[in-house]
Amino acid sequence: MAISFQLDAADGAARAGTMATPHGVVRTPVFMPVGTQGTVKGLTPEMVRDAGSQIILGNTYHLALRPGDELVRDLGGLHRFMNWPGPILTDSGGFQVFSLATQVKVTDDGAKFRSHIDGSPLELTPERAVRIQENLGSDIAMVLDECPSLKDTTPAKVRAAVTRTVRWAARCKACHTRADQAQFAIVQGGLDIELRAECARELVAMDFPGYALGGFSVGESPESMHAALPACAALLPEGKPRYLMGVGRPQDLLAGVAAGVDMFDCVMPTRNGRNALAFTADGPIRLRNATHRRDPAPVESGCGCYCCANYSRAYLHHLFAADEMLGPTLLSLHNVAFYLRLMRGARDAIIGRRYAAFHAGCLARWNAAP
Repeated sequence: MAISFQLDAADGAARAGTMATPHGVVRTPVFMPVGTQGTVKGLTPEMVRDAGSQIILGNTYHLALRPGDELVRDLGGLHRFMNWPGPILTDSGGFQVFSLATQVKVTDDGAKFRSHIDGSPLELTPERAVRIQENLGSDIAMVLDECPSLKDTTPAKVRAAVTRTVRWAARCKACHTRADQAQFAIVQGGLDIELRAECARELVAMDFPGYALGGFSVGESPESMHAALPACAALLPEGKPRYLMGVGRPQDLLAGVAAGVDMFDCVMPTRNGRNALAFTADGPIRLRNATHRRDPAPVESGCGCYCCANYSRAYLHHLFAADEMLGPTLLSLHNVAFYLRLMRGARDAIIGRRYAAFHAGCLARWNAAP
């Protein structure tokens, strides 16, 4: 088996685990920085590693378009291509079915895209999604799924997406050949718990090494998502990794951990870092604000990241005012380090059987932020 997973501790529904992969061990709960196109934006792999990252993401759709999955394969696989020695998870391209909806046509066979780069066609069937990810050589490959928007949809469309997701998962499993790569299935169903339960039952019967909850943070309110997560996580096998896809405010990660989720990813740390917003234990800080022009303090007191150890808020404010590229790099690095530290704190709290107090304390500080 390409991966193994064991539970180390539990505190209520919250779990601390150890996942072994061909490229290293991952301690959960874990946040995975997003490296969509073979890079965590603005950061070198060494920076990401030194910040404490255990595992990162790549994306099937984007890497298939550019530079091409066969080129990556011929150059030694994604690990060597991007010089990342640790574990990698690749998304299947299913999220692009949602995010690029105006450029895609979905049928039972698969998804037909028009490239967002040059308009060229790309057909992403379950079989093609598996082949691309096998060429990339990731440790964990996601099956192709259909992720429906929860804003402008109907129950019939959500059910159709679930039916298609289950059928596509079976096709992905049937054509998967790499013994050193684990496939994770994705449970869809929106906020309909009974529909999610149907989807989970069929996917769990296929016995995948891990399972994800997809279709969250796609139009529903955070409150609705938080309310649904405990029941949805409970649908997944206890002895296998549970992954909440693309959900990423710090509050959402902690709610996911409380519900029993092990793995998370989101572009928020780097996207917000590029836009001068820092995440801290005392709430967000906007470094463009004039109040930071003469502030000698680090972005976050007590943070041991490279940014906070060496630079002041005043310097970051100057970099963003001057439109210098170092500003987004330093703040992205801090934000990634903050997310990774938050998950280490959650793990320690679970092992110490004090997760509820840890969770409540974090929320209290963030809610008290100006």
